[in-house]
Amino acid sequence: MNISFGGLGNGVDFGPVVDALVQAERLPIDSLTQRKLQAQQKQTDIGLLGAKLLSFQGLASSLRTRVSFNKNQVNVASASAQTPLSASASSSAAPGTYQVTVNQLASAHQIISKASTAVSSTDTDIVGGASGTLQFQVGAGSIQTVNLDATGTLDDLRAAINDLGAGVSASILNTGSETSPEFRLVLSANETGANQAITIVADDTTLNTVTTGVDTFQAAQDSEVVLGVTNAAAGTTAVTINRSSNTLTDVVAGLTLNLQAVDASNPVTISVTQDNGAVKEAISEFVNGYNEIVTFINERTFYNTETKERGIFVGESLARNVLDRVRESVFSQISGLTTYTGASQIGFETQTTDGTIKLNEATLDSALSANFSAVRDLFVKNTTTGTNGIAELVVNAIDGLDDIDTGSLTIRQNALTKQVKEFTNQITFKEEALARFEQQQRLKFANLDGLLASLQNQLTQLQNAFPSINS
Repeated sequence: MNISFGGLGNGVDFGPVVDALVQAERLPIDSLTQRKLQAQQKQTDIGLLGAKLLSFQGLASSLRTRVSFNKNQVNVASASAQTPLSASASSSAAPGTYQVTVNQLASAHQIISKASTAVSSTDTDIVGGASGTLQFQVGAGSIQTVNLDATGTLDDLRAAINDLGAGVSASILNTGSETSPEFRLVLSANETGANQAITIVADDTTLNTVTTGVDTFQAAQDSEVVLGVTNAAAGTTAVTINRSSNTLTDVVAGLTLNLQAVDASNPVTISVTQDNGAVKEAISEFVNGYNEIVTFINERTFYNTETKERGIFVGESLARNVLDRVRESVFSQISGLTTYTGASQIGFETQTTDGTIKLNEATLDSALSANFSAVRDLFVKNTTTGTNGIAELVVNAIDGLDDIDTGSLTIRQNALTKQVKEFTNQITFKEEALARFEQQQRLKFANLDGLLASLQNQLTQLQNAFPSINS
């Protein structure tokens, strides 16, 4: 009788069997890993949503005060060949028209040592005795002193003055020729104005700038502008103003005048008007910020009935809560107002397809032109009446969502963080258990393989002892 065991215990590979068992045991771990990844993705997207909310809150903050609506534009008109000045306005500038004539520009004092004391080289000794001293003063400032040793040169004097940092810059000018140089010391005040004139107090160098004197390159003078026009018949009187600088910030409240050229014959007309375009742009950016939030949430709350594919926020109550809070703050009816009480009256049109806002620019333009203050009051916080406008409501709503203790955004993020940690711990525990399971299975099948090998050996011995078994 021919007995056959089909090769058991001899070359049978039990590895795939063990791998299949381990793979089956890994299914719960794979499920936990997938849930962890989903929680992490949700955590990331909620973080991105929070960032968009903060960005939107920033846009709302720029519309929450009356000052933020004081956006001015400035027009400078001049008949001069070169415009005498440029002008810019801050939010505090009042709309109006101003006439300014530039009679004089402020200049920095600049003097030079006399040609009679010029030297042929910058490293020529200019000290006649054992030492040399030069003292000077800028305006009413303290007297500055430079000491030179017996071998002091013009270049040494220049460097020493500059090292003082005393409001004066020293340089050397060659007023001679290339072959016959005549080097002279130039002192320039760092600041403009008549009160910044340089005075030489003492000088015992060969330059002798006290006794011999100096030449003036540029006088120390203030700027001079005339506001208005004197007209006896009209009863108007111009006002003359002098300043030490060519940048005038305190002549007309809220206006900065940058003087550029002198033209005493042609007054400059400066017009300050309300910049509705800038306000419109700020409101448009506010709408865009709102739409970014709505679109972001829409993209993550979709559900495809055919493929069963769903967005990461499907079933996430936080997404609906955020949309409701933000939408309510934007479209609230503001009590205490009469002209405009809601955003829809100035051109905010909700799109039925996706919930975003389309800004009707024509409606907004009309509202800004017809009643600018009413549009402003619709957004701002009015401390006098206690009215909270749209922008203030948005800021408060997002503060509530982000509150570190009670904000729904914060609470959900903390819950997801805890959930991810729990998934991580479960996965680690199950991975360790799976490793033990795999080791046990490999040992078990190794023992089985050894047992089968032993039985095969016994069978071979029997066949050899009784050859007739194979016949």
